[in-house]
Amino acid sequence: MKLRTLSLGLAAAVLTACGGGAEQGDAAKQVVNVYNYSDYIAEDTIPNFEAATGIKVTYDVFDSDEMVEAKLLAGDSGYDVVVPTLNFFGRQIQAGVFRPLDKSKIPNWANLDADIMARIAGQDPGNNYGVPYMMGTTGIGYNVAKLAERFGEDTQIGNSWDLVFKPENIAKMKDCGVTLLDTPADMLPIALHYLGLDPHSGNEADLNKAADLLKSIRPYVQNFHSSQYVSSLANGSTCLVVGWSGDIIQARDRAEEAGNGVEVAYSIPVEGAPQWFDMLAIPTDAKNVDAAYAFINNMLDSQVAANNTNFIQYANPVATATPLVDPEISGDPTIYPPADVAAKMFTFAVNSPETDRLYTRLWQDIKSGR
Repeated sequence: MKLRTLSLGLAAAVLTACGGGAEQGDAAKQVVNVYNYSDYIAEDTIPNFEAATGIKVTYDVFDSDEMVEAKLLAGDSGYDVVVPTLNFFGRQIQAGVFRPLDKSKIPNWANLDADIMARIAGQDPGNNYGVPYMMGTTGIGYNVAKLAERFGEDTQIGNSWDLVFKPENIAKMKDCGVTLLDTPADMLPIALHYLGLDPHSGNEADLNKAADLLKSIRPYVQNFHSSQYVSSLANGSTCLVVGWSGDIIQARDRAEEAGNGVEVAYSIPVEGAPQWFDMLAIPTDAKNVDAAYAFINNMLDSQVAANNTNFIQYANPVATATPLVDPEISGDPTIYPPADVAAKMFTFAVNSPETDRLYTRLWQDIKSGR
């Protein structure tokens, strides 16, 4: 992938977010500690940011929202920018773990899509605490040849949750490897939706039905993981996953680049699927606040956002970036879903502490096969 350098205009904007030209000497001494999902940023984004600002980025990764939430709620996380998913973010706001944003330090805020910001405001009133980074869907990834071997001409099964949730279907995929996301925050709402129940439900009877559905397919699941499936899909050691759109598309592209004969496909099931937003936010205990603003502002630059999307293949909320995105990506309906598909999507609820404890208990039972 070709390296791109930041324009002088972007560098100036970033430095302004750090406090202006008078403090540029101090910026060279600054560090920003970032905690983000794995495989979730272009290779050149951080080097370009460091070169333009003199701010050193310490970049750690996680593979589930539960991991980042545990650090935030424990306090003294050590991070200046974190990337929680919207439903976790909403309750974390309520827990007081984030600093209200000074939008005057984020001049690239003007680049954001107003409709997306209005939707996010349902969980972040006034968009006071977070900035959307990427958005995507949770759906089905599969090995095209393995699916065809088992279902013949009925390949449309790959476009339905029936492939996952009907034991007679998923059983056919067991021998070639099945992985589910290791996060109840995705899997239980998907199961609720498949059963025709409210995916936002915190009702114990509803959640027990969703858990029973997941237990019914547990014997056919090889493992639960939220990042390893990218490699295993690409190398052919896994043939069916429930995973995040960009991860599965990355697996597809890795297989193509390797020329290993593995063809991976991603589908947004016809019954509907979750749409989620990952947020950039500053913890209340952040030590390098100005550097955090500079980093966030950089991520909202049109070219930087487009570069990130072109690399990780998740849609971004920066409206001015869309014309700069590779047309094969912006025109891919599994990445930028058309209106009729988007109409069937749902977002995740902000769960109460009681519901969250129930999620955790049910998930432990599902994974253990109890």
